[in-house]
Parts: sequence; C-alpha cells; structure tokens
Amino acid sequence: MAASSDSVEKIIGALEESLSGLGFEVQPLKIGWYNAVLPPSLALSYPDDTLAVVVFSTPSMFEKAFLPFMEGQGFGGVCDPIDQCVRHCVSSAVSQCFPGQQVEVIYDFELMPNRRPRFLAQTAAHVSGGAFYYQQSDIIEPPWTDRKMFGVCVHPRFGGWFAIRSLLVFADVRGGSNMLQPLPVDCVPSREGRVKLLEAFNLHWTGVTETSSRRLKRTLRDRRTTFPVLPLSGLLC
Repeated sequence: MAASSDSVEKIIGALEESLSGLGFEVQPLKIGWYNAVLPPSLALSYPDDTLAVVVFSTPSMFEKAFLPFMEGQGFGGVCDPIDQCVRHCVSSAVSQCFPGQQVEVIYDFELMPNRRPRFLAQTAAHVSGGAFYYQQSDIIEPPWTDRKMFGVCVHPRFGGWFAIRSLLVFADVRGGSNMLQPLPVDCVPSREGRVKLLEAFNLHWTGVTETSSRRLKRTLRDRRTTFPVLPLSGLLC
C-alpha cells in the first residue's frame, strides 16, 4: 500500500517510542536508495519505494537493555548474548507496534547460505543518513597501493561508539514522493582525517581510535554486578 508522510511518521514514532528508552535509534530509508549503490547480486528484492528502517544501538543500550536482559536470563543457556538481546528488543517492538503487519526483520549477524550477510549494514546506515560510511574511494589519491582498506561508519553524535543492529522492511508500505533521501553528516571531512580513520580501523582496531574520539553525551554508571566472560566486542563497534 502507498503510505502518506503521516503514515511513515507514525511508523517511525512508534518504533522510537518503543526502542529509544532501551538505547536504540531508528532511521528510515527507501529500499531503492540501498539498491542503487550496490550490484544486483546484493540488492534486496523489494520495490524501490518500499519503506525500511535501520536500527542502531547507542552506548546507553548497555545499561538500558543489555544488563536487564542478562539479569533476566540468569546466564542460563544464552549464547551470543548481545545478539540475543538485540533480537529480543527489536522483535518485541515490531510485534507490539505492528501486529498483523508484514515486516521482515533482518539482523546484522544473520548470514545467507553463501555466507554473505543478509544486508550490508554500513551501506544501509549511510544511505539512510544515520551515519557516514567512509571508504577508500572517499579519499583522493589514497596512500595504500597494495592493501585493501575496509570502510567504517562514523555516527555524528557517538563517533564509532554505536552499532548497526538490524534492518526492518515494511513490505506493504511505500515511502512516497515526499520521502527524500538525507545526506549523512560528514564527521571527517579532511583527506588526512579520513586516512587516519581508515588506518586506525584497519591497522589499530583494538585500541582507542579516531572512531571513538567524540565525546559521548553521557558516561556509563558503574554497575556493581559480576558477569561471566561475555563476547561484548559487538556492543560498540
């Protein structure tokens, strides 16, 4: 069905009401924006005007969603706890906000049989305007001639301290002509800064890098709770 701008705003508003209190952000896009920058083999099989929403986690997700989720699980039989927490939060929001509506939920950790990701998270983030996806092609005369440098997204508020968690595709909803594609904020405009960013991400990714240089809006409180060793590397990436 075609959707008015009011309908799209209602969908985004419902998701924000359900997820923002858990430390998530949402950003709408059209499937055509995503498919336009990818080869046909990676395109999503929906009409170009189909509404989709990217879901991001922010630093506060640790306290607002992950810790309560782990406490509730009691550490019993939970593998990949970050992924499980995200699935729980997002699927609950979709089922509560859109009962009976056709919504495909694709998570960043899901793979196709050929081991490709089901969607390219950083591409979706960029075309939605939610984060700038810096790639080697964004640098004039890149200094690396014999090395592939992988790209990285930078959020305008959180730098690299966020993650792209899922893509929601509203199969029966069309964005309409009033839904215009926003440009992501260029947080690293200089050539030198982009070179340093990609080198930090590709060569020094275990340390504090340019992606974490921006001040967070708040700091995490010290929680006097002991957890077993968990794969938390996916929380902030």
